[in-house]
Amino acid sequence: MKDTYYFSHDYNARNDHKIKKLISKHGYLGYGLFWAIIEDLYNNANALQTDYESIAFDLRTSENIIESIINDFDLFVIEDNSFGSLSVERRLEERSIKSQKASQSAQKRWNKTKNNANALQTQSDSNAIKERKGKENKENKIENTCLTFDEIWNMYGKKVDSKKCKDKFETIKESDRKKILETLELYVKSKPDVKFRKDPIRYLTGEIWNDEIIQNKPTFADPNLQKWYESSMKMIARNERTNKEHNEVVRNNKYDSKYLLPE
Repeated sequence: MKDTYYFSHDYNARNDHKIKKLISKHGYLGYGLFWAIIEDLYNNANALQTDYESIAFDLRTSENIIESIINDFDLFVIEDNSFGSLSVERRLEERSIKSQKASQSAQKRWNKTKNNANALQTQSDSNAIKERKGKENKENKIENTCLTFDEIWNMYGKKVDSKKCKDKFETIKESDRKKILETLELYVKSKPDVKFRKDPIRYLTGEIWNDEIIQNKPTFADPNLQKWYESSMKMIARNERTNKEHNEVVRNNKYDSKYLLPE
C-alpha cells in the first residue's frame, strides 16, 4: 500500500483566470475533474500518459471533457505522449527538499541518541568497574586491618595469661578486631603505666574497646593534675607505687618537672 500524502490547495484557486475559463466552459464538474487529475499527477511523479480514454474511464466522465481540460486552458505542460503540471513539479521539489532535511535531522537525532546511549553504557561500565574495584579495595583493606594475636599482645604491653588471651582472641569477630586496631593505641597511651591497664583477658572479655577512652593528658593549670599528684603521693605512702613509677608517668605525659620525685 502506497504512503498517503497531502498537497496544498490554494484557497483562492477557483479565482485563477485559467480556472475561471475552465469553470465557464465545463462548470464545477470540470473544476472537480481538474483536481482529480492533479491528484493522479502527485501519485505518478507528475507524469501521466495522454491516454484520454483511460483517464475518462477512471474518472467516470467523457473523453472529450478530459481532453479539453488537459489541452484547452494552459493548465498542463504536454511533452510527447505525456503531460504534467508546473505547480505540481514545484511542490514535489519542495516536498523532496523538506523530506531530505527531515531525514538529515532524524539522522542527527538518531546519532545523538546513539552517542548518548553509548556514553551512558560507557559510564555504566565505568561505574561498575569502579564499584567492583571499590569493593575489592574495601575487602582488601578489611583483610589488611585484621589484627593477629601476636600484634595485639605486643601492642598491649601487659603480658598476662597468654594462652587464655589467645583462645579468647580467636573467638572475636573481624569487626571487633578492627575496633581494637582503631582504639588500642589510644587506650595504651591513656594508661602509660602498665600497672593501670586492665589485665588483657579482662580487656578482651569486657570488650573495653567499646568504652569511652579518657586521655590522661592534663595541662599544668588543670586542677586534675594536682589531684592526680596528691593521689599518686598517697599510693607511694601506701607502698603501692614507687618514686620511679611516679616519675615515669610524669615524663610519659610531659607534666611539669616540678612533679618529679627523687629516685
